[in-house]
Amino acid sequence: MQLLLLSFLLAIASAIPLTLKVPANDRQCLYTDVDQVESKVGFYFAVQAGGAFDIDVAILSPSGKVLYNEPKEKQGEFSFAASEVGEYQFCFSNDMSTFAEKSIEFEVLVDSSSIKAELPVNSGEKETNKVESSIMLIESRASNLLRTLQYYKTRNNRNESTVKSTESRIFWFSIFELLLMVGMAGLHVIIVQLFFTGSRKNLV
Repeated sequence: MQLLLLSFLLAIASAIPLTLKVPANDRQCLYTDVDQVESKVGFYFAVQAGGAFDIDVAILSPSGKVLYNEPKEKQGEFSFAASEVGEYQFCFSNDMSTFAEKSIEFEVLVDSSSIKAELPVNSGEKETNKVESSIMLIESRASNLLRTLQYYKTRNNRNESTVKSTESRIFWFSIFELLLMVGMAGLHVIIVQLFFTGSRKNLV
């Protein structure tokens, strides 16, 4: 029972997403080692901030085979069974952007079943199945909860970035409008001065 709980807690701990920043005109790759064939590999990513909130994503096998390649993705999930042993590449390319840095939240999960639940031999099979089913149900619900929280976090970050961008545009538009008004006022003064100067010359 304790080993079952340990397996569950380790699975939850490994599901904590990380954040990566990819500069403009740059490509960043992450590497995950898979030590068993047929291991289940799960990949999740979401662009939190930067530009149009999109990024080019690619997954490559240890032999260089392209498993996943999608341009201008904002958010996504991809899972597969590893056909090779070695380092798998998870790459984010920001080549399409000329100035915007992209902030990306991601997580890579590898389930090679290296930690297996072990119950005492004298435990009944029915009891074992009940415990395993309960643990799997808890893990599934916890995973769904994490996904929901990640979704709301992503939406919140994108909305915050949009608000900041809008505020910046309003600020610079106000500055431009102010300078335009000052310029127009100065132009009016110059025109009036030229008008009166020309009138005086005509009177003389």
